[in-house]
Amino acid sequence: MPISGIPSRAALVDHLIRTRIAGDVATPRDNNLAHYRRLANGDRHYWLGLELGDRWTDEQDVLAVMAERCGVNDDPEFRFGQDTIDPELTVDALDRMAARLRKAAAGQQRVLFATGHPGGLLDVHRATAAALRAAGCEIVVIPEGLATDEGMVFQFADVAVLERGATLWHTHSPDPMARILDGLERAGRPLPDLVVADHGWAGCAGQRGIDAVGYADSNDPALFIGEAEGTLQVTVPLDDHVTSPRHYDPMTAYLLDAAGLSPTG
Repeated sequence: MPISGIPSRAALVDHLIRTRIAGDVATPRDNNLAHYRRLANGDRHYWLGLELGDRWTDEQDVLAVMAERCGVNDDPEFRFGQDTIDPELTVDALDRMAARLRKAAAGQQRVLFATGHPGGLLDVHRATAAALRAAGCEIVVIPEGLATDEGMVFQFADVAVLERGATLWHTHSPDPMARILDGLERAGRPLPDLVVADHGWAGCAGQRGIDAVGYADSNDPALFIGEAEGTLQVTVPLDDHVTSPRHYDPMTAYLLDAAGLSPTG
């Protein structure tokens, strides 16, 4: 199953389907629809740090965005069973993200990385940070002593994460990113030019007016809405926690090569 080197687009699409990063993903349809409904009903947990106002109060509008940008089934009567992520949309979004990373490298910009899904995406972010540092970018070091109600905000392998009980923690909350940005401002340090993240970490940054790109699963519609409204630059659709984090390696290799950041790029 492993792909050595940099995959072609066709090889990456095949890999995404075989590893269920895209294609028939593990998230069931009823879970997707429940999350779309909760976002439409104003549950801020599902807004991922974005301010959606009253613009998305119809869950069918949310479903339409998710069908267009993520590739879930667009039939509102399909309520149970296997849902999907379109792997072609995943690769299209990786290409858009690569263009923004190329811009960051060309301008040697300040870039902040963060993840609410350390069990799946930590190494994707770490490898991207290492490539941008090698290209001359500043990888933002977060202030020390930051805490939220959920735990402490630390930086591990250049990636901001939530830590609790000596464990890296899964979180959708925008609060950790808010603490980082507020801490940078208190210290008189410049904010990032770009945030590469997921979940509420990406949503909060985009809502603050910072260029933000991120990854999102089929049951996390807010970031796709954020891209549709222009609050986020790019949202890449994928299953954000498959059976092995190594399954993301070919995707990362493709992304960095498309951005001109691979050793041979």
